[in-house]
Amino acid sequence: MTTRTRTRRSAPHPTPSVQGIVTAALEDIKAINVRVLDVRGLTDIADIMIVASGNSDRHVRSIADRVVESVKAAGIKPYGVEGARDGEWVLVDLHDIIVHVMLPRVREFYGLERLWEGAEPPVSRAREHIAQHTSAE
Repeated sequence: MTTRTRTRRSAPHPTPSVQGIVTAALEDIKAINVRVLDVRGLTDIADIMIVASGNSDRHVRSIADRVVESVKAAGIKPYGVEGARDGEWVLVDLHDIIVHVMLPRVREFYGLERLWEGAEPPVSRAREHIAQHTSAE
């Protein structure tokens, strides 16, 4: 099995307009409880994760489809879409931005917001640990 590595663009932050396009598409199609999480420094997977819910599996698929249509209309090609077949959790990979659209029960079960929000970047934790041990000496 071979593992593909992702090449990162040289821009340190995602283009604000991409995030705006995504959030406008989510708002337009009435996505529920939209949360934008800045995960820079916490993971190399993406800079921004957007989590939203839909009322039914059909609504979840429609929300993801609208996001894909909106970014394509802006000239941005998504890297992939996963989970559209089942419609319980659809992930849209826009490289620096990953959009998770889920049914509320699936969202509650996996708790992505609890996983990512409020966590300190690893570098900050390491600096704090070093500072504690050097001040104790």
